[in-house]
Amino acid sequence: MRKMTRFFRNYIWAFLTVGLFCLGLASVQVIAAEGNDTVAVADTNQTAAPDALEINSAWGLLKTIFTYELKLGAMRVSLNGVLLLLLMFGLVIVLEKVIRERVIMRVFEKTDFPEALEYGIARIMGYAFMVIGFYLAFQVAGIDLSSLAFIAGAVGVGIGFGLQNIINNFVSGIIIYAEHPITIGDRIEVGGIAGRVEKISLRSTMVVTSDNITMIVPNADFISQTVTNWSYSDPKVRIRVPIGVAYGTDPEKVKKLLLEVADEDPRTLKDPKPSVIFRAFGASSLDFELGAWTKEMTTRPTSYISAINFAIDKKFREHDIEIPFPQQDLHIRSGGVEIKKVTESGKGTAD
Repeated sequence: MRKMTRFFRNYIWAFLTVGLFCLGLASVQVIAAEGNDTVAVADTNQTAAPDALEINSAWGLLKTIFTYELKLGAMRVSLNGVLLLLLMFGLVIVLEKVIRERVIMRVFEKTDFPEALEYGIARIMGYAFMVIGFYLAFQVAGIDLSSLAFIAGAVGVGIGFGLQNIINNFVSGIIIYAEHPITIGDRIEVGGIAGRVEKISLRSTMVVTSDNITMIVPNADFISQTVTNWSYSDPKVRIRVPIGVAYGTDPEKVKKLLLEVADEDPRTLKDPKPSVIFRAFGASSLDFELGAWTKEMTTRPTSYISAINFAIDKKFREHDIEIPFPQQDLHIRSGGVEIKKVTESGKGTAD
């Protein structure tokens, strides 16, 4: 849509020229009628006859090409009408963008509505304007939509089969605009994709990951799947960092050091305070968990967790606290193996 709008904006004068040319063809009949009189006069005036006949012939050819009507059932379609319809479509798209960005959004700037709500309302109003504009374009071009009933039936069958996913995404987009489970700027996770919501349209949503990669997610995924919205109600979230230490380490000392790590990071919130949980006696370690509150999940969550892990490793090295790795002991027992030889009589004899 963005490329199409840029195209129409760059070539708007060309569209206007074509439109005026198509509208001017309506006066071709008058020119042709006058041309007949000119031909009659030309029979008595041989000097002006060649030029007049050539002009009338050119206009007559153009009139024939642009006004030639093709019958599609009860509907008649001409090249003149098709060009006028395309021109009207281009004007509707350009006007929708101008009205939405220059008028509607400027009106919303004076209100206290949330940015996501303003964007959603502006998009819905823009789509409504385009539907009305396209309908009026058909009427101006002289195309009777009632004669396209058979096409509507075919489209209905296509919607039921081939366009099912598109309609599903379209309806899901309307639900997102109405309920606001996600808004622009939210940090979300859905279907294995994590990132910040950049743009919401009726068919899909643009999500920018931490690697600055734009992912196009169908809107149906936000309705049918479980969505994690890290900034839905409150940007404060608690990050849980698991850590294991070797058996024999003082648990109170580990707790103290982990709290120091959390407090030393400026991105850790002082309220609520960080906490340390002694999770379990693991197979080869004492399992702890550091819980720290921060607002970084809406901006740079990976950077914050990485900084905490670096600080924990440095702090433990300074205090000679060992972080174990899984170990297994293998015991081999020695013993004799008795081999028996089976004789033909079925009795075994030991060698």
